[in-house]
Amino acid sequence: MPMAELLRDTPVALRDVSTAPILVVDDDDAILHVIEEQLKWEGYQVVTATSPSAALELLAITAFSVIVCDQCMPEMEGLDFLAKARELRPSTSRMLITGVLSLDTMIDAINRGEIFRFIAKPWLRAELLATVKNGVHRFELQESNHRLHNEAMRLNDKLKAANAELQSKYQELVDKTRDLDAANGALKTNFEQSLELCYRITNTFYPLLGQHTKSVVDICKRMAETNHFTDEEKHVLTVSAWLHDIGLIGFERDLLHKYFVRPGSLSADEMKTLKNHPAYGQTLAAFVDQLRTVGETIRAHHEQFDGKGYPDGIAGESIPWTARCLALAVFYAESTLTKQQTIDAIVKESGKLFDPEAVRLFFKVTQIAELPQSVREIMVEELAPGMKLVKGIHSPSGLLLVAEGQDLSLATISKIKNHHMLTSVTQRLLVYC
Repeated sequence: MPMAELLRDTPVALRDVSTAPILVVDDDDAILHVIEEQLKWEGYQVVTATSPSAALELLAITAFSVIVCDQCMPEMEGLDFLAKARELRPSTSRMLITGVLSLDTMIDAINRGEIFRFIAKPWLRAELLATVKNGVHRFELQESNHRLHNEAMRLNDKLKAANAELQSKYQELVDKTRDLDAANGALKTNFEQSLELCYRITNTFYPLLGQHTKSVVDICKRMAETNHFTDEEKHVLTVSAWLHDIGLIGFERDLLHKYFVRPGSLSADEMKTLKNHPAYGQTLAAFVDQLRTVGETIRAHHEQFDGKGYPDGIAGESIPWTARCLALAVFYAESTLTKQQTIDAIVKESGKLFDPEAVRLFFKVTQIAELPQSVREIMVEELAPGMKLVKGIHSPSGLLLVAEGQDLSLATISKIKNHHMLTSVTQRLLVYC
């Protein structure tokens, strides 16, 4: 027997056919049996009904992939039955077996979607099986599309819900951010008002203290505008400038007058007492700004670079950078000397009372020492190749490190910086613009 005939005549039990059964409707038991056997031989599940009403009851409770229906039945014509079946199971492929309807009627029924195909009597077995196979395939596509559509709708609803939740959370975050900004704004306002209150108390208690504070704040703000501080250090320097002498509140006014106007008239005990005011200031400042470095800066603003200051006698870089800068501003603001005498004193005390880098920064931002337009003041860290020194650089012992007018190279700059790390370069660094 040829292989094609063997495959045609052998039941396809393992074939991947639709799990939904096929419904065959005909009032003729003989025809019903023939179609049922032919389809079962191909591996399909088949359910039969001998009347349209029985078939409609089945359709109400069961999904079928294909309906094969005869046109001529006493209870109801096939086209009418299939129209009702379409309402119950729109995805099911509907096929009509007939030999009496006109071709125009059939085409019209197909175009209107009432039937998928019609099979003319007498039918060929191969034609019937091919038509049913196409019908099953159509049903599976319809069901697959329906499932995909439902899944898409489900995911779309889920996405809408997620978007709604996200929008809600976003709005909640926006509201919280707005509230936080408002709270931060209120805190900033309260903080600034606290600083202003401290200043007013100081100014009311002893007006000269208020004058000094204003001058110190102005200089420190200029310093903080440079790139020689971190953001925190800028805050610390500015706040410390406002609060640096708050520890003097409570001392007798006569004692403060002697301290600022006639310091030479102070007794040893009076000076010892006054030297505690940076520590008192550290304690009081904690009530305004809890940042530890603010208190440390206030405590150390009377320390000296050579370690001979008070209250702790620390030296060099052990003194906070912000305190070393604040010390210059305080010295300048409280000086009773002339402007030039004060400048000369600062230059003289560079490396002793004051950090040389802080001195250079002070002169750079205040510009109190007038320089020619072609000359500018810089710090050690700002030295760059190609710069030309206005004055030579000497070591504290007088040894010439770099000659006047020399163009700086990387090697020369490295030499200056290495020497500065070991022994601070105390003189001002002036270069041509």
